[in-house]
Amino acid sequence: MSPLSETRSAPRQAGTPLAARILAGWLERITTGQLTLCPPRGPARTFTGSRSGPEAELRLRRPARVLARVLHRGDLGFAEAYMAGEWDTPDLAALIELLIYNEHAYNASPAGRWYSRLALALYHRLRPNTPTGSRRNIAAHYDLGNDFYELWLDETMTYSSALFAEPEQGLAAAQRHKHAETLRQLGARPGEHLLEIGCGWGSLARAAAEAGVHVTGVTLSREQLAWAREHLRTAGGAGRAELRLADYRELAGRYDHIASIEMFEAVGREHWPAFFATLQQRLRPGGRALLQVITIDEAAFPVYEQAPDFIQRYIFPGGMLPTLGHLREGLQEAGLELEQVSAHGGDYAATLAAWQRRFNARAEALEALGFGERFQRMWRYYLGYCEGGFRSGRIELHRILARRPDA
Repeated sequence: MSPLSETRSAPRQAGTPLAARILAGWLERITTGQLTLCPPRGPARTFTGSRSGPEAELRLRRPARVLARVLHRGDLGFAEAYMAGEWDTPDLAALIELLIYNEHAYNASPAGRWYSRLALALYHRLRPNTPTGSRRNIAAHYDLGNDFYELWLDETMTYSSALFAEPEQGLAAAQRHKHAETLRQLGARPGEHLLEIGCGWGSLARAAAEAGVHVTGVTLSREQLAWAREHLRTAGGAGRAELRLADYRELAGRYDHIASIEMFEAVGREHWPAFFATLQQRLRPGGRALLQVITIDEAAFPVYEQAPDFIQRYIFPGGMLPTLGHLREGLQEAGLELEQVSAHGGDYAATLAAWQRRFNARAEALEALGFGERFQRMWRYYLGYCEGGFRSGRIELHRILARRPDA
């Protein structure tokens, strides 16, 4: 959502705060979907676009604070108002999706005033993904504690999009299906050696080891590594898998296959060439690499690159989504041949919806771990923000299979 530089005067309604009337004036411009605005006092108003789309509800608790935040901080201010409990909605994903569809109706910067844009840009630049910076940035997200993630991830402890073989498939089964598809696409056979860059809690490594594939997995999260090693031993796959704390730039040797599942988003744009070069250097001739990457729409990238968003500020410091074009170009410049590209945004939207339900159901347990209301609202916004992004097509999930040519 972005503020208007100029707005039409909203009709005056008795008992409705001025800020709510100004916000209503903005919403009169929507062209897609339907939004119901519920002020703290006075009647609700419904705004309907000329084109069908999602239906959402925005419940204002402190309209003046919401308005001030949006005017000064744009999209980020809107998110911060939610974190502060100044507005609410029964369906975050639907609201975000609707606002994305209608952003063309607004004509001011999505990052708010110039000083907010400058502050955000400086914050992002101060979180570079150098070897040292990457460890700090990863720790900020993944070292929240294994107890935190165990509360709401599925039993496989997989923190990336599932691939659903059928719409009604359970989340854990869909994650296992993704692991099996990854090994199948790579053509990984028993006895071959797979490198996983960004192994997380080791779910793919366990699946590969169970299939007889040798695995070397690397992560920058100490919390993840400790959990993954322990559960690898419990699963009996320790003899075929080695998981270690390492940066992808520190790796040596050659591997039959490489998998990297939703790690590229944390690489940082200035380091993309080094990542692609690593794939080429670590693959044996004829070997394949499979990347699963969240991408952003080509048309949205220029603004996104210049104005760090909610995810970069609060969830993944130092992160940067590529476009599909960036991935194609980077792989080709590294001397790798693209063999297959597929899109799975619907799978990610379904995964995020499942995570949101699980997260919401564990509110008391999260509170007991020390994750209070503001933190929980930040994460609920994060999950809904991403789900709405995938449903709108602003972001997409791509799986890309590439091959190093034979020598």
